[in-house]
Amino acid sequence: MLIFERSKPGRTNSAHMPVVSTPPSDVPETLLRRTPLVLPEVSELQVVRHYTRLSQRNFAIDTHFYPLGSCTMKYNPRIANRLAMLPGFLDRHPLAPETTGQGMLASLFELQEILREVTGMAGVSLTPMAGAQGEFAGVAMIRAYHKGRHDEGRDQILIPKAAHGTNPATAAMCGYEVREIDVDDQGDIDLAALDAALGPRTAGLMLTNPSTLGVFDRHILEIARRVHAAGGLLYYDGANLNAILGKVKPGDMGFDVIHLNLHKTFSTPHGGGGPGAGPVGVAERLLPFLPVPYVGETRGQYHWITEKTRPQSIGRLSTFMGNTGVLLRAYVYARVVGREGMPRIADYATLNANYLLVRLARLGYEPAYPKRRATHEFLLTLKTLKERTGVTATDVAKRLLDKGFHAPTVYFPLMVPECLLIEPTETESREELDAFVTAMEEIWREAHESPEVLKAAPERLPVRRVDEVRAARGLDLAWRPEARA
Repeated sequence: MLIFERSKPGRTNSAHMPVVSTPPSDVPETLLRRTPLVLPEVSELQVVRHYTRLSQRNFAIDTHFYPLGSCTMKYNPRIANRLAMLPGFLDRHPLAPETTGQGMLASLFELQEILREVTGMAGVSLTPMAGAQGEFAGVAMIRAYHKGRHDEGRDQILIPKAAHGTNPATAAMCGYEVREIDVDDQGDIDLAALDAALGPRTAGLMLTNPSTLGVFDRHILEIARRVHAAGGLLYYDGANLNAILGKVKPGDMGFDVIHLNLHKTFSTPHGGGGPGAGPVGVAERLLPFLPVPYVGETRGQYHWITEKTRPQSIGRLSTFMGNTGVLLRAYVYARVVGREGMPRIADYATLNANYLLVRLARLGYEPAYPKRRATHEFLLTLKTLKERTGVTATDVAKRLLDKGFHAPTVYFPLMVPECLLIEPTETESREELDAFVTAMEEIWREAHESPEVLKAAPERLPVRRVDEVRAARGLDLAWRPEARA
C-alpha cells in the first residue's frame, strides 16, 4: 500500500511541524507554486509505521547473506560510522581554513598513504565520488599522459570480454574507441588476441585481476610487458581488490593507474546509489595528472594540493574533495583491520569462495572454470540444468529469495551462459555458508522434481515474479492524484 492510500482529508501532524502558509518575501514571484503541493494527509505514527514496514521488506547486508558477485557486499562495522560522525569531523565546514582542520586532513592523508601502500602506487587522490567516477579519472589521466607526450594518435582502449560493463562505457566517455580482447578457455587473456590488438593506436588496457570470471590471470606480468612495449598503459579496475588485499599489489603487477571501490574492499556503505568513494592511485609517470584536491604534508602540517601546484592535473571531480564521510569510514576500517589484518581479508574471502565452490559442485552445480581455483568469487553455469529441466538462472535466483538469501549476480559475465556469480566475502561464518548450501541443495532437488515451483518463485515475498521486459521499458514510479479514483 502506498502512503497516499492511507491519506484522509484533514489528518495532519502540524503540531510537531508547523505549516508556513506565507512564502518568504525574498522568493521571486516566478518561483512560487501556483497549485498546492500534493502530499498525503497522515499522522506521524502512520508515517513511521509505513516506512518502518517498508524497510523490513528489504534484503540488506545487515539482515541477510548477500553473495552478490563482483560487488563485495560485506558487513560495515558500526565503529566506522560512530568515529566518522565525531563532531570534529561532522561539524567542520569544507571551506574552513586548513589550520582548523588538521585532524581531519591528517586522517585523509593517512588514508591516502594506506591506499598507496596496499596498491603499490606512487600517489593517491581521494576525490572521485564513486567507483565509476574513479574509473573515469583513471582513463582521463591516461589520455592526459599521452596528450602531454604529443602522442594523440593513441585512440583505442583494449578491454577483455570478461570486463565490468562500466569499463567500455568509461573509455567511450573519454573519447576512446573500444576494442575487445578474447579470453581463453581457462579464463586468462588470450595473448595472441592481445598481440593482434596492440599497436600505435593503443592508449591502454583496462583489466580487473582477479577478473570477473573469478580467476587470477596467470599471464599478468607478460601482459604488462607487452602493453608497455607497445606504448600503452595498464589500468586496474579495483572492484576485485578484496581477493588480493595485502597479498599482491597491482603496482607490482605493472599497473599504471588504479581506482578503488571503498564500498567494496574497505567496507563503507554500499547500494542505493550512494554515497560512494572511488579513490585513484597512479604510478610515478602519472603523478602530475592526479585529480585535485588531495592532501599533502610539509613538516608535520597538512594542506590541500590544488591546481596551483599541479597545473597538469585533470582537475576537480567534485565541489570540494569527495565524500569525506565515506572516506573517514574507510580510514577507520583500515586502521581497525591494520597491516596484519589485511591479508586475512584475502585469506578468508578466498577460503569462503572455494569452500562454497566445492560444496556446490558436489551437489551437481557446474563450475564455469572447473580446472581453476576460485579467488574471492566464482562462476557457476546452469546451462546443463536448463537443458534438462527448463530451470534458468533467474528461476534459481528468485527461489533463493524465498529461502531467505539475496540472489547472487546473474547473467554476468555475458560470455558464460546461465551464470551465477557468487561472492561470499570474508565476513560470513561457516554456519551461514552451510545454510546457503542447504538452500541450494533444496533448489537443486526442486529443479528436478518440481520445476514449476521455481518458475513461480518468489512465492513468499510482497512482490511476486514481474514482467521484467515491461518493467524495464515501461517503468512508472509516479503517483498521480487521479489514481485515487
